[in-house]
Amino acid sequence: MDQVELFKALSNKTRLQILGWLKEPEKHFPEHKTNCAFNGVCVGLIQKKSGLTQSTVSEYLSILQRAGLVTATRMGQWTYYKRNEAAFEALSNLVASEL
Repeated sequence: MDQVELFKALSNKTRLQILGWLKEPEKHFPEHKTNCAFNGVCVGLIQKKSGLTQSTVSEYLSILQRAGLVTATRMGQWTYYKRNEAAFEALSNLVASEL
């Protein structure tokens, strides 16, 4: 995990907000028809909730994915994102042991 890229990804208020939403997807995306804890949340719902353009949300999700904080699953024409909890465990260990 590249620490600089990780902390850059976390340095944006909206990206932090997205990570918070993905932590409890059923609470923040109740209209999602599938099991979002298992499948993740589609970009369209994240875009709608954020009020940002689809291209901005896609870029933010790409940054989070490159940092390892979210994973993406493609199903048909849709891409679903969910948090990578192992990355958050590693981040917690990093902060506790090195910072």
